[in-house]
Amino acid sequence: MAEYNDSSVVESADVTRVYHVDQVEVHALRGVNFRVDEGEFIALMGRSGSGKTTLLNILGGLDHATDGTVILFGNDISHLSDRQLTEIRRARIGFVFQSFALMPTMSAYENVELPLRMLGLSRRERRTRSMECLELVGLTRWAKHRPQEMSGGQQQRVAIARALVNRPGLILADEPTGELDSVTGRSIMELFQTVVREEGITIITTSHDPAMQEFVDYTYRMADGRVLNER
Repeated sequence: MAEYNDSSVVESADVTRVYHVDQVEVHALRGVNFRVDEGEFIALMGRSGSGKTTLLNILGGLDHATDGTVILFGNDISHLSDRQLTEIRRARIGFVFQSFALMPTMSAYENVELPLRMLGLSRRERRTRSMECLELVGLTRWAKHRPQEMSGGQQQRVAIARALVNRPGLILADEPTGELDSVTGRSIMELFQTVVREEGITIITTSHDPAMQEFVDYTYRMADGRVLNER
């Protein structure tokens, strides 16, 4: 039986993912070994199609590995049901997407508060925590604005605040600067550094931007469904 690091938040062993497209096998991941420890800011780097997003989705329980083992917060999630994975995501993982994925009819505050409504917190608890997160990302003055009234960088900051609001142990960010200009992208990377330092949250992000390496603690390089460097 494999031995896993007690300090790791996420760890995978020999993870594969095979899709079947028109009777053709597509090997998205080919035996990935991967580890991220608590309080780290980690990047998955590689070209489009290298397997970055597939790995991120499996680590976050959004997809299932074809084979191999995934340990999340010390628990093997490889064979959990969709319902069990949903509960883990809701309580312990925050997600940030390239396209922001905000509710267009809701204000910034309402977007951030939504996960807490789903958890059943009181109105006072929801407001206190939501405003804390908006303050952390520098958007308290924009709390009542809707996404279309905000810049791309501001929308991504709202998305980050929403990912933080349930106090997750892990944030997974898929190409979070992909739709932003370079200056705004750097500000988002700096914000992630602040989140890791001040909130103690582990962050794993995918990117093809070399500038990301200036900000992270460690970079895993991927190509053809494989991680090229192990720790």
